[in-house]
Amino acid sequence: MDLQTMQDQLTERLLQQQLVSATISQPRLKSNDIKRIKLKPVEIKKEYLIQFEYQHEHVLKHENLPVEEAARKLALLFTDFRQALFQLTDEKVQIQLSKKFKVIWKAEPTGEKKAELSHNRKKQYLLEDGIPYPFLVRLGVQSPDGKVKKQKYDKFRQINRFIEFIDDALAYLPQDRTVRILDFGSGKSYLTFALYHYLRIEKGLDLRVTGLDLKKEVIAECQQIAQDLHYEQLEFLVGDINDYNDESAVDMVVTLHACDTATDMALARAVKWDAKVILSVPCCQHELNSQIDAPELGIMLQHGLIKERFSALATDSIRAELLSLVGYETQLMEFIDMEHTPKNILIRAYKTNRKPAAGQFESYRQFTALLSAAPFLENELKEYL
Repeated sequence: MDLQTMQDQLTERLLQQQLVSATISQPRLKSNDIKRIKLKPVEIKKEYLIQFEYQHEHVLKHENLPVEEAARKLALLFTDFRQALFQLTDEKVQIQLSKKFKVIWKAEPTGEKKAELSHNRKKQYLLEDGIPYPFLVRLGVQSPDGKVKKQKYDKFRQINRFIEFIDDALAYLPQDRTVRILDFGSGKSYLTFALYHYLRIEKGLDLRVTGLDLKKEVIAECQQIAQDLHYEQLEFLVGDINDYNDESAVDMVVTLHACDTATDMALARAVKWDAKVILSVPCCQHELNSQIDAPELGIMLQHGLIKERFSALATDSIRAELLSLVGYETQLMEFIDMEHTPKNILIRAYKTNRKPAAGQFESYRQFTALLSAAPFLENELKEYL
């Protein structure tokens, strides 16, 4: 299929209002500030529009266009991006474009789907309240009939938010072999089970997932649940991030609430394993708090509470920048609402092998020099910098 034929087919489907959702990704040029574009239909003041969500390095921008204008915009976008995934009302279409704009079009029937047009609609979760999911029932989040328990609704929202990140990462995971995933500090493993369910049961990926934690009783309980649910490619092991050396290559590394430099150790391992996806929610960032010496920021840092919060934000900024310097597209995202926990920043990194921008490393050096910081993660990644 050539580029014009592909554009004509998509334009026709848009005009027939058959779009449910779409994601356009993998920019052709490293200088492209837009990393990903999401599309969905919306109805505003009784007018059918296509909403474009442009995901830049650190911000999101939205644009609502009439369908004819949206079709023209879509045609132009395909000169700048190499991959797209369209969910239409009757099929899922995956599109890849070569350097010479040769089109690979793979369509898979999905059964009838309906677009949700309400602009201010109720939040739609990937896991729905009212549908029983065996792992959520077993973990006490749902009743056997699928109703989310009132006291567990925040956990249900957190699980769904995490699955949204997993869904966004699908394009970066291999499709032609077993996907290897490690979850460091898995704890009670709500999100580990959610990850496995979504990728294995919902998406049908061939994968092998390992949850690692130091608490023997918790690991034993999680392993028993995995066996009872017949999650044969999910295992839980007792172990420490610092001592885990059983892998040579991993596709996705997840680390949630690993304390202080344990997060950095997990990030460093992920880089060394050439992980394509990293999802990390840090916790207890003490390292920089003890190092920081910046007279220029004395008005802020004279207050212990402000110093603690600033140090945490600066630590995560440094982590994100270091991952960017070693070839990852990195964003700091809100994981769950601040009202539920202050530890709500998620580091999301995709391996793109993009070279650092001119002057980026020097800017990093200036920032760490300002704070008198010697980051543990920088030392762990020195061979890659």
